[in-house]
Amino acid sequence: MKLICIGRNYAAHIAELENDKPSDPVIFLKPDTAVLPKNRPFFIPDFSNDVHHEVEILVKINRVGKYIDKKFAHKYYEEIGLGIDFTARDLQNQLKTKGLPWEKAKAFDGAAVIGDWIAVNTIKNVDNINFSLQKNDIVVQQSNTSLMLWKIDELIAYVSKYFTLKIGDIIFTGTPSGVGKVEVNDKLKGFIEQNEMFSITVK
Repeated sequence: MKLICIGRNYAAHIAELENDKPSDPVIFLKPDTAVLPKNRPFFIPDFSNDVHHEVEILVKINRVGKYIDKKFAHKYYEEIGLGIDFTARDLQNQLKTKGLPWEKAKAFDGAAVIGDWIAVNTIKNVDNINFSLQKNDIVVQQSNTSLMLWKIDELIAYVSKYFTLKIGDIIFTGTPSGVGKVEVNDKLKGFIEQNEMFSITVK
């Protein structure tokens, strides 16, 4: 299993971090060791003083594909989920300043929260999904997949040009605005519509 992550896919998030709008999707990978085990807290790593939450809609690939045409992309997933791309923002900024890859800031152990899954056939339109993140019962991120710069099927088609998609691979589709620092004892809960998809504690 590989985690394929999309950066800068919501205009408001691009603006809040003062990044340039990309002409193509920004892609980076996380290893399977980045997945936070179920029912485990997230431990802030000792190499960062500024870890941010980034809530994202997830897509689980259900068949092998390469050079997938956008019009057939919907055949390659049956489940939509929600997760967090934890980011060591201080470390990421240092790496970006030096023109170096982001992996140490994005792909460390526990940096990927994968919540529950919802069958696509129960969703009216994957390009119109409301989702949100609560921190200590206060909504800190909320958005809708209609605001993605590149929609789910476009992302699958684009990613498959570069990487063969395999059964069980997960695409993190990008985070909206509202990212922020997590602190010890924070409680994070993620929702698709009114459905709670995950609940974790920060340690």
